[in-house]
Amino acid sequence: MYFTVINVEPLKNYRLLLTFEGEKKRIFNLLPYLQIGQFSKLKDISLFNRVRVSFDSIQWDNHLDIDPELLFEESQPIDL
Repeated sequence: MYFTVINVEPLKNYRLLLTFEGEKKRIFNLLPYLQIGQFSKLKDISLFNRVRVSFDSIQWDNHLDIDPELLFEESQPIDL
């Protein structure tokens, strides 16, 4: 199955509110990834907060991105 991110909002504690196609909303916790390679640069909260949708996923100003399938599989659904 293929997942498309249509909106992203940075939250406190390095979490992201993701909206996927079909209006599925999920929370992705980036905190565990901040110790891995280039993701450590996202400890800079001003860089972290500049996340945006890029094509079908998300991206930061330093061109770091995450696969949309990983975002979906590793995130938690929220009920609104």
